[in-house]
Amino acid sequence: MIPVRPSFSIKEPKSVNLFTSTVKCELMQPAGFPLVYSPVTDGLMLKNWFQKNLPEIELNLKQHGALLFRGFDVPSRDAFQEIMQAFNYEFLSYKDRSSPRTEIKENIYNSTEHPADQVINMHNELSYSHTWPRKIAFYCYKEAEEKGETPIADVRKVWNRLPDEVKTAFEQKGILYRRLLQKGIGLSWQQVYQTDDRTVAEDYCKTHKMQYKWLDNDRLEIKWTRPGVLDHPETGEKIWFNHGYFFNFMALAPEIRDAFSDPQELPFNTYYGDGSPIEESYLTAIQQAYQDECVYFTWKHGDLLLLDNMLVAHGRNSYKGDREINVVMMQPCQGA
Repeated sequence: MIPVRPSFSIKEPKSVNLFTSTVKCELMQPAGFPLVYSPVTDGLMLKNWFQKNLPEIELNLKQHGALLFRGFDVPSRDAFQEIMQAFNYEFLSYKDRSSPRTEIKENIYNSTEHPADQVINMHNELSYSHTWPRKIAFYCYKEAEEKGETPIADVRKVWNRLPDEVKTAFEQKGILYRRLLQKGIGLSWQQVYQTDDRTVAEDYCKTHKMQYKWLDNDRLEIKWTRPGVLDHPETGEKIWFNHGYFFNFMALAPEIRDAFSDPQELPFNTYYGDGSPIEESYLTAIQQAYQDECVYFTWKHGDLLLLDNMLVAHGRNSYKGDREINVVMMQPCQGA
């Protein structure tokens, strides 16, 4: 698991751009990431400013991968949804899900509902799936009393940190994902596919060339292969884009791993695309690369974090107190 690291604050920011006289744009220090927008005067409605500056936002998102909007008037989830609608992209519903989430309103979800004392490892949303969002946005409806940060990491930099032998192995072999969908441990197939109809789940597997097998006690085993590395569709940059570490049993806390005597009973596991095991040293190198690139900041109510989901991975720190971060996924992208 990624250890808790101290939160960064915005100190002595370096100005990189100025779209209007009402909004300033600066890099969060000391990491120089993400790019932070804030109003010069109080009460500025982010929706109106978004609509007028979409080309600049898109350009900076492509360059930096993560944009944090702080200090604007974003009072509610409705306001958050309206701001995201300014992009005019299709919103994604959370299907093929890997973690529990509550839909607050149409296509707006709570962030992953894992226990507060657990850390969620770094990942790009739905990178294991055949359809994933190009963009993902987080809205801080209620910040935690302590910690609860959403760490972010530029996966271009993660890729550059990986040893050459790790890069080569994942580029050449890809990743085999295995899930065991069952009630009570992980998610059931009804939750993953949002249906009680077995034929709907089967049709999804057939459409996406996934192996599936029905087991006793209404369990479903599924397997499929995906690339470990992709080229960004706009920039052409090579990016580390997968759940190879996140879904591997080695990413689980030791006490959770010890609870399973048979690896076949794990809700998730990953292998190379040919079915061979991934070396533990390679998994350690991946975890370290994420850790070295993680940037933390403390959430404030009304914050809006916009990510290029193919350029930036995210996770979650443990926390105390109530915390509600809402999520919108948009601009679907499909792989072969």
